[in-house]
Amino acid sequence: MSSVRETLDKIENMVVGASRVPFTEKTLINDNELVHYVEELRNDLPKELNRADEIMRNQAKIIKQAEEEAEEIKRKAREYAESITNENELVKQAKEKAKAIVQQAQEQEKEIMERTQTNAIQLQTNADAYANQVFDQLIGHVNGTFQGVRQAEAGLQQALNVLQQAKMQMNQQAARQQEQQQPQQQAQPRQQLSPAQRK
Repeated sequence: MSSVRETLDKIENMVVGASRVPFTEKTLINDNELVHYVEELRNDLPKELNRADEIMRNQAKIIKQAEEEAEEIKRKAREYAESITNENELVKQAKEKAKAIVQQAQEQEKEIMERTQTNAIQLQTNADAYANQVFDQLIGHVNGTFQGVRQAEAGLQQALNVLQQAKMQMNQQAARQQEQQQPQQQAQPRQQLSPAQRK
């Protein structure tokens, strides 16, 4: 099955390679072939949109995984901090380390969330831009094709009018020639009869 871009290229090649109408700048388009390409686009567009949806679903999965990892880091940090009970120097160092771990976990969580959110927005923007580009190309090619068909019909009508006018002028000229020949035939003198023919 061809992709949307391949089908649009086929429509463009069909328009560029179409036969020209004689004595005009118009082209002839095969409407059956055009309808076939439009059907291909109608079948392929949902697949392209489904592909964009799949990308968004994968992005949501990545975000969820990042959130789970951040929660796991914070949980371990809290468990480590809660396990420290002695108030000696070792305990103080452990608490400071736990505090640093918690702070690092929060910073990592923030960084992961910002990065995944940015990627999600970018993917959504790219998917929307791609869908709009596909629709714009499709609308432009279809409009151009229909305009070419209308121009071709106008060119054929013009050629028909020229032929009809030429036929009318030819008939009028023939009628004038016949009218000019009739007085000349009537003006010719009658042939004189010989004496023998008179008897």
